[in-house]
Amino acid sequence: MQFTNQNKHALKPVLITGNEEISPNVFVVSWKREEEFHPGQVVKIAIDPNEPPRIYSICSGNQEENISVLFNVKPGGVLTPQLAKKHAGDLIYVSAPYGSFSSDDSPATWIATGTGIAPFYSMIRSGRFRNKRLIHGVSYINQFYFEDYLRKELGSNYICCCSRETGDLHFPGRITDYLKKAEELPKGDKYYLCGQALMVVEVRDLLIEKGIPYDHIYAEIYF
Repeated sequence: MQFTNQNKHALKPVLITGNEEISPNVFVVSWKREEEFHPGQVVKIAIDPNEPPRIYSICSGNQEENISVLFNVKPGGVLTPQLAKKHAGDLIYVSAPYGSFSSDDSPATWIATGTGIAPFYSMIRSGRFRNKRLIHGVSYINQFYFEDYLRKELGSNYICCCSRETGDLHFPGRITDYLKKAEELPKGDKYYLCGQALMVVEVRDLLIEKGIPYDHIYAEIYF
């Protein structure tokens, strides 16, 4: 059985296979993968098929048994407080993967804040990180989700920017501080941005100021 929501994306019922809290109020929820997808794509999720769903980037690899998404609980939110309470075997409603935010084999710099790391993590889990550099900005060190795995796979091409705590392996400041201090940014790179709208606008403007062509910048905005 399928349910159609007001945005014309079909939702289908699935059983949760896992719902792990990986950091305070941050979860990875999973269900069995039944279709192919391109790393960087999104899905819609709902608890009630008659309520408006929310959109989340897939954070799992495209050959893994399950599809997973990363989400943080928003106090007063309609979906995430309920979703956080779900367990393996519980029912939710999801759409098929869709979207065009996807990185090719060209040299690229990936820039994310918070849970905006999800599509890039999916790309890395899918083995698509050759010639890539990842810059992740958060407020606190425990918000560097999947840090050990990313550092193992990317080495020095994984750059952590932390604005409110300090650590031996972390740049002290926001992503914009890091970019401002960079003497030169690779002009041939494509730049992929994922996070809150304010970050995307600030970083996009800063990249353009530093000589990056506008058509080399791609964005996925989280609300």
